[in-house]
Amino acid sequence: MLGAMKENRHHGGPELLAPAGSRDSLTAALQAGADAVYLGVGHLQMRAAGAAFSIPELPEVVEQVHAAGKKLYVTLNTVVYEEEREELEKVLQAAAESGVDAVIAADPAVLEGGRKHNLPLHLSTQANICNLSAIRFYAAFADVMVLARELTLEQITALNEAIRRENITGPSGELVRTEIFVHGALCVAVSGKCYMSLAQHNASANRGDCLQACRRKYEVTDKETGFAYEVDNQWVMSPKDLCTLPMLDRLLASGVGVLKIEGRGRSPDYVHTVVGAYREAIDAWVAGTGEAFSVDDAMERLRSVFHRGFWEGGYYLGEKMDPWARSSGSRATQRKVFLGTVENYFARQGVAEVHLAANDYQQGTPLLITGPTTGVVEAQPPAFRREEKEVTEAPRKSTITFPVPAKVRRGDKVYRLEERS
Repeated sequence: MLGAMKENRHHGGPELLAPAGSRDSLTAALQAGADAVYLGVGHLQMRAAGAAFSIPELPEVVEQVHAAGKKLYVTLNTVVYEEEREELEKVLQAAAESGVDAVIAADPAVLEGGRKHNLPLHLSTQANICNLSAIRFYAAFADVMVLARELTLEQITALNEAIRRENITGPSGELVRTEIFVHGALCVAVSGKCYMSLAQHNASANRGDCLQACRRKYEVTDKETGFAYEVDNQWVMSPKDLCTLPMLDRLLASGVGVLKIEGRGRSPDYVHTVVGAYREAIDAWVAGTGEAFSVDDAMERLRSVFHRGFWEGGYYLGEKMDPWARSSGSRATQRKVFLGTVENYFARQGVAEVHLAANDYQQGTPLLITGPTTGVVEAQPPAFRREEKEVTEAPRKSTITFPVPAKVRRGDKVYRLEERS
């Protein structure tokens, strides 16, 4: 499939943008081949309840990303209240001083402040950009614009063609680039603008505080009789996750400049797996070797990590929002079981020492190791040792050693991977 668009590919391909909700996920995204990462600083962003970095952390994080030859974008994409202008100014100043590559914004206060600090700006999906007039207007502020999630592939292609035809440039003088989401959670609301959490819990989704009331199961009740029933036994406001990998060649041919993966609230192994799959697909398309890329194998990897079921293509193919999730949790084919932490790493032998604080371990079971500097390391040791003896199983509270394919560090978390029944 990917090879079919060989003659129409754009030089170099689009930028692959990955989420970073923690240092572990940040490192995992870089390892897996992301061109850029986006993260939140403080609470003026759409994951205010977590998945955020502090202002003092920012210079070190920027240094790590730039050392890898990648870009870092800070999300400041919530509604901003007047009393928060001082905090906004602090984050913008820190972003400018740290060398952040761009700020993702929607509120005019952030656009104004970003321009004041000479920070490149990207327009968030919260701006709900659907037409060329909006692109022309925002081009005075931003070089990159996230298009509304509900646009079809034909509409996206037409907008990109118009940008090139009219030579619409941003503040940098370069052609405006469009950005779309290619994988991850979808919101029941248009472009994520939702008031359900605010109405029920006084926690606004537009302020990054969504409590995901839509992800729950609901009953319809007859007020006269009290009779209640579940609607189709489904989670009727909780959509499946978007997955565009099977149709990625068509998105790549549309002229989009940035492909964005959702998931700042998800685990490092999720980020590593998803970014890796899309990286391989993009590279195969750019190189014209799509025939050698197995979509089926990549989909199997994507299904192994957290997802609510996949909506393959979604709005881009003009489909209605009807494939609702069949459960409130993950439908991943694998689950992680926490074992313990790395206590030591012997570089010369390439061996890790792990204390099994929480669960036991049996030979042959795949392992996952994650950490802020380590990122994600997968291992399946053919043998391991306990108390200087080679064994096939080890109980909880014991310490084992085994070879690993890459360097790990003290304090890294260790999990065993199991197939879900």
